[in-house]
Parts: sequence; structure tokens; C-alpha cells
Amino acid sequence: MSMLETRTTSALLYLDGVHVSFDGFHAINNLSLTLEAGEMRAIIGPNGAGKTTMMDIITGKTKPDKGEVVFDGTTDLTKLDETKIAELGIGRKFQKPTVFESQTIGDNLLLALNVDHRVRGTLFWRETRAETDRIERVLETIRLTDARDRLAGSLSHGQKQWLEIGMLLAQDPKLLLVDEPVAGMTDVETHQTAELLKEINRDNKTVVVVEHDMTFVRELGVKVTCLHEGTVLAEGTIDQVSENERVVEVYLGR
Repeated sequence: MSMLETRTTSALLYLDGVHVSFDGFHAINNLSLTLEAGEMRAIIGPNGAGKTTMMDIITGKTKPDKGEVVFDGTTDLTKLDETKIAELGIGRKFQKPTVFESQTIGDNLLLALNVDHRVRGTLFWRETRAETDRIERVLETIRLTDARDRLAGSLSHGQKQWLEIGMLLAQDPKLLLVDEPVAGMTDVETHQTAELLKEINRDNKTVVVVEHDMTFVRELGVKVTCLHEGTVLAEGTIDQVSENERVVEVYLGR
């Protein structure tokens, strides 16, 4: 597809013919993927399939050797650095939660807001009503309203994951990239995380979830893309993908 055609697409995220090599190893090999605005997509695949590298490309950490990476119909992400890409509204949550443990939950969300963090801005900034309302909505979404005055360091592993998702939501992103959100969680936390992400998606947020927990992926009930050797191996519902012979062979096993 030409760039002119890409500019008229409804896709929020469009990757086409993307290649990345590291010392001769093809981490991403002719990867093409389209994500519509308001969609949630689960990305699965064996270790080394290219899932993390794909997210590195979307967020500007890694530049592709060739191929198109277009955001919101017109923006060529390959020409931008990580900061500029984040400012466009692409938020990424890594597998290990990174919250400010010595600060309260509420203060973590305040720090994450899109405000002027320069010294002058910090000295004179006052939380607006709109920002207060946004934090309240985020606290409700991440199930931590009653814990807003607790120190983040006192939270369970699952709650820290939710808080970090909330810190992204506070920035009002267009696209959330979430890496293995339920790793290390209890069954109850895993279920609650599925409900949390579905609620975020219903609020018209576009979400990409990279995950190995197939029970969790099934609970999300979304379209699934399986990567293998840096390219798309299969795509469809969880049943369609899990019944694919090649997916069974290289990832799921029998």
C-alpha cells in the first residue's frame, strides 16, 4: 500500500513490510499489522517471536531497516524519537511495574498528568478541576479509589500493575501498549485485569496487549495475532488461532 493510500485509511496503527535486523538476525521480518481506532488486540507468540521488538518500533526505541509505520493515518513514526511519539498519545506499560513507591497512589497519578514539569511549572502549577475529575475516573477504573492515600510501595504486585496502567490513562493516550500485564498475578487479579482492560477499551481507548497467559487472552475475547520469527503466523479469534496447526507446532504444543 502506498503512503498516499495509508493517509486515507481508518487505521490508528499501520505497519507494512517492516524489517529489523540485529547483527544479521531478522528480529522483524516483513511484518504487517493493522489496528483500527477503538480496537483491542492481543499479541501472542513464542519467546523471540518479535513481540517486544514490534513495540520498540512503535514507540521509537528501535528504528526499522525498512517498511512503513504510520500512526493516526498520517504520522510516520519512523521519523520521530521516543519523546515525540509519546506526545502523540502512545503510552507503553512494560512487564515490570515502575511506580513511585514512596509516593501515594494519588500522587503517582498527579505526577503522570500531562502538565508542565519544568521547575517554573512545578512551582506554580495547581491541579485544575478537569485534572481532578480525570484522576477520579482513573482511580475508579483501576479499582483503587479507596486506596488513593496509600503509599504505592504497599500495593500488591497486581495493584502496582493497575496503578501503572492508571498512570498511562492519566495522560489520556490514544494507544496503550501493555506488556504481559498478568505475569505473576493471582487468578482473581488476572480476572480483574481482564475486566479493567475491557473497560478501558469500552471507553474508546485502543489497546495492544502482549501476553502468554492464554486463559487471560481468551477472557479478553478480542482478535488475536500470533507472531513467529518476526512475522504474522496467524490471526483471528482465539479459537481460530489456537487451532492453527503451525501455532500449535511452534507455540502452544499439543
